[in-house]
Amino acid sequence: MQIGEVAERTGLSLRTIRHYEDVGLVSPSARSKGGFRLYTAADAERLMVVRRMKPLDFSLEEMRDLLEITDRLSGAGDPPADGERERLRERLNAYREVADARCETLRAHLMAAEDFAATLRRRLEAHG
Repeated sequence: MQIGEVAERTGLSLRTIRHYEDVGLVSPSARSKGGFRLYTAADAERLMVVRRMKPLDFSLEEMRDLLEITDRLSGAGDPPADGERERLRERLNAYREVADARCETLRAHLMAAEDFAATLRRRLEAHG
């Protein structure tokens, strides 16, 4: 896929995809003869992982680390030995725990925001 199709699939802008390439999060799997970036479905999925981490305020370094962990666990290259696999799973679980906690915080913020919006609607109706 060319970058435009990947942007459409992921909901990311071309600029964002290029930025993620520049900072080493996601690289196109190939280049066309004309130099255009070519992405695979796996590349697009990697971009989706980054996209999902962004609203949870993960840093670029944390995103890079998580992608490296999942790459190693998926057996990219040499499969990890048992000890390394366990350490990788522990690190992945730590990211899951942080993501869960941040999701809970976002849910609480959303509830407060919805309550505020409802209060404004009631006030408008009362004075309408």
